[in-house]
Amino acid sequence: WVIAEALRRGVSYDHIYEITKIDRWFIDKLAILVEMEQHLKSEELTVDLLKEAKRIEFPDNVIAELTGKTEEEIKQMRYANGIVAAYKMVDTCAAEFAAETPYYYSVYGSENEAAETTPQKKVLVLGSGPIRIGQGIEFDFCSVHCTWAFAKEGWETVIINNNPETVSTDFDIADKLYFEPLTAEDVESIVNIEKPDGAVVQFGGQTAIKLTEALMKMGVPILGTKAEDVDAAEDRELFDEILEKTHIPRAAGGTVFTAEEAKEVANRLGYPVLVRPSYVLGGQGMKIAFNDEEIEEFIGIINRIAQDHPILVDKYLQGKEIEVDAVCDGTDILIPGIMEHIERTGVHSGDSISVYPAPTISEPVKEMIVEYTKRLAQALHVIGLINIQFIVMDEQVYVIEVNPRSSRTVPYISKVTGIPIVDLATKVIIGETIRGMGYEPGLAPTADYIAIKMPVFSFEKLRGAEISLGPEMKSTGECLGIAKTFDEALYKAFLGAGVNLPKHKKMIISVKDSDKLEAVGVAKRFKALGYEIFATRNTSRVLNENGVLAIPVNRINEEAPTLMDLLLEHQIDLVIDTPTHGDKLKDGFLIRRTAIETGVNCLTSLDTADALLTSLENEEDKLSIVDIATISEGAK
Repeated sequence: WVIAEALRRGVSYDHIYEITKIDRWFIDKLAILVEMEQHLKSEELTVDLLKEAKRIEFPDNVIAELTGKTEEEIKQMRYANGIVAAYKMVDTCAAEFAAETPYYYSVYGSENEAAETTPQKKVLVLGSGPIRIGQGIEFDFCSVHCTWAFAKEGWETVIINNNPETVSTDFDIADKLYFEPLTAEDVESIVNIEKPDGAVVQFGGQTAIKLTEALMKMGVPILGTKAEDVDAAEDRELFDEILEKTHIPRAAGGTVFTAEEAKEVANRLGYPVLVRPSYVLGGQGMKIAFNDEEIEEFIGIINRIAQDHPILVDKYLQGKEIEVDAVCDGTDILIPGIMEHIERTGVHSGDSISVYPAPTISEPVKEMIVEYTKRLAQALHVIGLINIQFIVMDEQVYVIEVNPRSSRTVPYISKVTGIPIVDLATKVIIGETIRGMGYEPGLAPTADYIAIKMPVFSFEKLRGAEISLGPEMKSTGECLGIAKTFDEALYKAFLGAGVNLPKHKKMIISVKDSDKLEAVGVAKRFKALGYEIFATRNTSRVLNENGVLAIPVNRINEEAPTLMDLLLEHQIDLVIDTPTHGDKLKDGFLIRRTAIETGVNCLTSLDTADALLTSLENEEDKLSIVDIATISEGAK
């Protein structure tokens, strides 16, 4: 984008090359796009100009914006003049011999190589697009298993996805693969050729869900949960009606579009509040606001992108977060297992350590969760998968959010319980029932293993990024610890995430005031393990007053030796730093960043520290080996 802007301002190829070392051939290709921008802005849109713009892959919406026309006008002009996408076959054999794999990419102004087929049943499966924080390989797992399940039932399968690093874009997964962007325009071009009997959107994450309305306008039936029921889960007013009818409590909240409306709702509810846009994945744009000024800031950030749907403002409840994935056939539900997060609410579910089976909730709470899941699935007329997140406070269960689609925990819960819920959900979509497939509705019997999903982060590669955890997801992967006991599973999970302690048995503790007394118990346990504890002045005072020897160390802007000096000596194993509110420009942020950049493990939640302690206190000399592929035996 910067190079394109430089070209718009007349910067020479040579000057750009000297700065970037990007080959002039590539710079010239960007210049061709910039030149077309200028033609579209300044000239009348003729058929020839439109043909050339499409040949170099300008989307309809960009052409519309540059020419001052509507996207529909551009589309109609294309169709009237036969300017439509053709599909060429990818040469998967590197010209060694004729490639016959139905793996296609689009071009304009060429012959179409996509073979027309008219099977008895054809399904379009939408992938999840580029892998990014919040929408990762988990959704590709769902798309692939869905495709395989349709194929087993005799359907011709067509996948659209544009990520070469996924299994779904392997040429032998589906009968046909279109390597195309997941936009309404690109999908419609494929629909016009393939004419599928239906499309599945619930396995491709939010990218696929957002194409539901466009597919319906194309006349493609949505298989599984209906679009209006997906909308009902996101529409605050509709969802509140459903909760009222089903007698399920949730945190009080409201919907807004402007900062003024948001402040009004926040002051009525009382701070802190959770602010988030609708229809997002990975908590994108989600923040906890503590005052009016932060409401102004957060709403401004969200509204940098035009919002088609309202912004949600909820009272922030701090309790135990519980997560459920379930299959619903319209009548019955099947829950493979209930997962409990170790970190309290306020940390995104994708960044929390997740434990199956839920270790600390009571039987009455479990029964309430199963009942609420059934009520919600039935009220939303779910056919396929549903994901629900709950808060448990004082033995009461509250709903955080409901997603009538696959989630990032689906592969995890499928593997550790042996229940293939994507396959089951696909069969439900085409008319089978949970009982008919041999499963007893409700909560499945608990598996013989404890399984712990541990998030993995890449903060050392994201220079300057805040590492403290919150409602917006930051993890870039996950690993699994599985064993017969909680302690061994937890130890394996930390090892898998790269936390291999102890090394020097020295650590730094610096926690916010509200965490200081709770930190005493954590520090005592580290001391019992033989750790030497360094702490900031106020934290060390509280620790020493409560019988934990802690060496006070100066803050970064004070005279040496400081916390920064300790970290740079590479003698520290671990930093526990719980951030004070809004400390991005304070010592805490610099301590956390320095820790990560010097290879020191850094925890920003006392719940995570407690879990790490449990792991270290119960370190296993000999770890058991679990063949995860055999867990599925006896799952029914």
